[in-house]
Amino acid sequence: MKIANIKASLHRHDIDLPGIGDSIETRMFVFCEIECEDGQKGFGVTGQFLPWAIISCIEDHIAPAIKGMDPVHTEAIHALVWNRLNNRAYTGIISHALSAIDIALWDLRGKAEGRTVAELVGGYSNSALTYATFGYPFFDADQIAEYGRKFVGEGHKMLKMVVGSEPKRTWRDDVARVRAARDAIGPDIPLMIDANCWFAPHDARLLAQAIEECNVHWFEEPIKANDARSLADLRSQVRVPISSGQNNGHRFSHRDLITYQAVDVIQPNVLYCGGYTEAVKVAHMAQAFNLTMSNGGGWPIFNAHLLCGMSNGGPVEFHYGMWQTGKRFFHGTPDPSEGRMELSSKPGLGYEPNYEQLADARVNSPEDMNLTGPRDAHGYLIR
Repeated sequence: MKIANIKASLHRHDIDLPGIGDSIETRMFVFCEIECEDGQKGFGVTGQFLPWAIISCIEDHIAPAIKGMDPVHTEAIHALVWNRLNNRAYTGIISHALSAIDIALWDLRGKAEGRTVAELVGGYSNSALTYATFGYPFFDADQIAEYGRKFVGEGHKMLKMVVGSEPKRTWRDDVARVRAARDAIGPDIPLMIDANCWFAPHDARLLAQAIEECNVHWFEEPIKANDARSLADLRSQVRVPISSGQNNGHRFSHRDLITYQAVDVIQPNVLYCGGYTEAVKVAHMAQAFNLTMSNGGGWPIFNAHLLCGMSNGGPVEFHYGMWQTGKRFFHGTPDPSEGRMELSSKPGLGYEPNYEQLADARVNSPEDMNLTGPRDAHGYLIR
C-alpha cells in the first residue's frame, strides 16, 4: 500500500436535547480520508477548533509530504511531519491535523491486517467501562437533578457534569449544582465534574474543598490553560482527584502533567494529541507511573480503541452531543449499555462513514459556520 491522496472537509451537527430546546449544542469536526494507490481507504477526524487552518494543514502541507509512503509506517510518517513541519514541537493546528491523518492510517492498517485498532495498539480487551456526560453548563440545579435521574434510569453507571463555563455564575453556584446532582443520583453512582479549564487556581480550590462530601470521582481540567504546575499545587491541596490531558497536543505536554504529579487520571484524546501513534506513547508513560487513563473531550468511537487496547485504559466518555454526532455520521458505532461498551470485531475502526449524512452537513465556507445565538468555544449556547 502507498498513500495516493488525502482529503479533508468540515461538517456540522446541531444537537437537540428533549425537554431543553433545539440546537442547545453545535458540534463541528474535520473529516479526513486517505486513499491508497490500490483503492483502499481509511478515515479519521479531529475537532472544531480553527478548522480551515487544519484542513489547509492536512491538504496543503502534510499530504504532499507523506504521499507515496506506506500507511503502516506510522513512526516514519510522524518523524517526517515533526522534522519537516514541526521541529519546534508546536501543538494546536499541527497536532489536530496529524491526529486526523494518524487515525486514518491505523484504520487502513487494521483493514489490511484484519484486526481492530484496539488489537493493533495492544489488544488488552474488546470492551470498556463507560461514563455519560449529561450535565450541560447552562443547566441549573433542578435541571441537573432531573437529567441525572434520567441518565441513571437509562442504565448509565457513571456520570459527568460541567462546572464553570457560565460568565454569570460563580463557583458557589456550582457547589449547589454538584450537590443537587449527588442528591439526585444517590451515593453509589460515581460523579465527575469538568471545568473545561475555566477556573483560576483559587476558585478551583474553593470549589473542590466545598464539595468534598459529594465524593466526586474526579475534577477534570479545573484550571485555566491546563497549567501543570498549578494543577500540581491544587492536587496537593484538595482531596478530590484531578484529571486532565484531553487537549494536550503531544507526549511532551502529557509528560509534564505526569512528572509534575499534577493528575490522578491522565486523559489523552486521540483526536488532538497526534492520534493513536502518540497516544500509545502517553499510555506507556502513564503505565510507568502507575496512572490510569480515561478520555475527556468526547468522541468515544475513536478513543475506545485506545482505552480498550491498553491495560491501563479506564472508562470511555460518552458525551451526549458527541455520541449523537458519531451516530449520525458513521454506520455501526458502538453504544453504551448498562455502563459498558463493546467494540465491533470488524477490522480497523469497525464502522464506516455515512457519506450521505456527511454531504448533507458539509460546511463549505466560513460564512456557513454562522450559529444562531451566542456560543462558547465548545459549541454550547450561552444563556
